[in-house]
Amino acid sequence: MALKKGWKAFENILPQFLVVILLVGVLLAVLNTEVISKIIGSGSGWLGVILAAVIGAITLIPGFVAFPTAAMLLQSGAGYMQIGAFVSTLMMVGIVTMPIEIKYFGKKLTILRNVLAFIFSFIVAYVIRLVVG
Repeated sequence: MALKKGWKAFENILPQFLVVILLVGVLLAVLNTEVISKIIGSGSGWLGVILAAVIGAITLIPGFVAFPTAAMLLQSGAGYMQIGAFVSTLMMVGIVTMPIEIKYFGKKLTILRNVLAFIFSFIVAYVIRLVVG
């Protein structure tokens, strides 16, 4: 019975999940590491942090890809603050997945969670700035 319920839930999510995967593929093709590292270089300051946070919020990459990508960006000249904001929003803010989240949690909770997560990414960037210098 549990397997049947699980399968039904999977079937309901599958079309939306496929759209998310398609969007991820397009975003990754457009936003390669060179473009991102130019936008969020170590000299870009808080503007770079904001841009990194927006890019992270829009992009959907699983954690096992996000952290090696962050390491590559750092090696390409991205700043620590910018990468902190990028990874934070990447993992916590889901612009692409909002329709799915709204369906299950409601519009108000989804927006509140995403806004708070977005704000938290700036706190993460600031703490990284204090730690790294």
